[in-house]
Amino acid sequence: MAKRNNNILNIHEALQDFVETNKLEKGLDKVNVREAWTDLMGNGVNNYTTAIELKNDTLFVQLSSSVLREELSYGKEKIITMLNEALGKTLVKKLVLR
Repeated sequence: MAKRNNNILNIHEALQDFVETNKLEKGLDKVNVREAWTDLMGNGVNNYTTAIELKNDTLFVQLSSSVLREELSYGKEKIITMLNEALGKTLVKKLVLR
């Protein structure tokens, strides 16, 4: 059984410690990237988005519209920059549109 830590922590520090102790950061990053994509891209793109997956530093986005895929491919760098700014850290270095 783990020792009890008698130091007083605020809830943010306690949750951050829990995430680090249990190595949950990668899973949370995957969820946060999905949320950032849906927030930033809006309903028009989200209606055609079928899958979003983060593997290492590459974001794979599956789209059901080839026209939209081609249109978004022109702005990949801007999309990557917007996602990383929304996340507050550099998680996405490459964007693959399928």
